[in-house]
Order: sequence, then C-alpha cells, then structure tokens
Amino acid sequence: MDNPRPEKVAIVEEVKGRLAAAEAVMVTEYRGLTVDAVSQLRINLRPAGGSYKVYKNTLVRRAAEGLNDEFSELLVGPTALAFTEATPEGEAGDVVSVAKALKDFAKDNPNLIVKGGLFEGQFIDAEGLNQLADIEPREVLLAKLAGMIAAPMSQMAGLLQALPRDMAYGLKALVDQGGAAPAADVPAEESAPADEAPADDAEASDAPAPVAEDAPAADETPESTEDAAAAADETEES
Repeated sequence: MDNPRPEKVAIVEEVKGRLAAAEAVMVTEYRGLTVDAVSQLRINLRPAGGSYKVYKNTLVRRAAEGLNDEFSELLVGPTALAFTEATPEGEAGDVVSVAKALKDFAKDNPNLIVKGGLFEGQFIDAEGLNQLADIEPREVLLAKLAGMIAAPMSQMAGLLQALPRDMAYGLKALVDQGGAAPAADVPAEESAPADEAPADDAEASDAPAPVAEDAPAADETPESTEDAAAAADETEES
C-alpha cells in the first residue's frame, strides 16, 4: 500500500487491535446473505460476546501480516470476521458459544460458510470450529461442575445425620440386652472393690481390745490412791 489513505490506515489499525485482543477470530463467507440476515446474525452473536464485522480482505491481510499464513489464505471472497470479545454485561466472550451461534445460524442459512480462524493465536480450521461448537456452553459446564462439587457435600451431610441415629440405635440395643458387658474377664478375688476388706479382717476389727488388769482407772490419779491407803490405816487403828 503506497501512500494509503488515512481511513484505510485507521481500519488496518482497528483490525490489528481486535485481532490481538480477541480470544478467537472466525473467518466467514457471507455471499448470498441478505442485510436482514446479517443483522440477525449480529443479534445472535451478541449475548455470547461475539461481534460480526465486514472488512475488505486486502486491509485484513495487511493487519494480519506476520501473524499466520493459513489465516491469511482464508481471506478470499466476500469475507466477514466474527470476534470473541465481550458480552453486553461486560463479561468475557465465550468462544464455544460464539462458534455454536455461527453453526446454528448456518443450519438455517446455508449461504453462511465458516472457513476457520484463530483461537488463542493458533490457527483452527473449519472442522475444528465445528467440533468447538459441539462443546457444551460454559454455563452448562459450570453448572455440572457445581453439581459434582455439591454431590460429596450432600453425601457428607447424610453421614452427619446418620451418626446420631446410629448412636441411638446402639444405645437402645444395649438397653435391650440389659446393659453393657463386662470390660474384661478377671478372677473373682481380683475383681473385688479395693474398699472391701477380707472377712477375717472385718471380724478382727469388731473384737474389743484387751485391757491391762493392773492399770488404774482412767480417772484415778496417784494422789487419790494414797488417800485411800491412809483411810484404811485409820480404820484399823480405831
């Protein structure tokens, strides 16, 4: 392009930016599609984060120089590019949903031909895009993943609910059997409680302690004994 016009330079720069920013770029041929059909295709792509734009092949080739030769070879005939960019809510576009929207639209509009494109900078042919369109959308995959994560949690909840119930059944079984069985078999002598003394020791503890015959009464003192002896002497003298 010798001395390109400013508007063409602007378009080349625009395409370069979109090629660099988009997760996927899909090349289509729209020969035979009406203006209304193209407008409907744009509407169908928008919820998935896809946009659809017609560019001159020469300008797209200029923007894609040094990017991918196989991609540039697709730029023949009436060409429009479908970019995976952002949804109206500002979320990242879903390449699977965009590919699926193109495939579904082509079923009712055979004039739309999906040729191939770029996915994360790598060339992908028409068959690859067709297989990509058969993958379930991201929302469905996320829902299934959430279900897989939630399944073990529900099983855990069931186990936690079963614990008190199983414990109750176990206690009831013990009651029906008359209580728990002894912890271990031990000899009768060893199983007696520590605070029960043998029978012989118990009888010995009940017997009165022997009292010394010559011991004075507890309330007698040496002085009272001497007074008694003196009284006995006076009686004999009288």
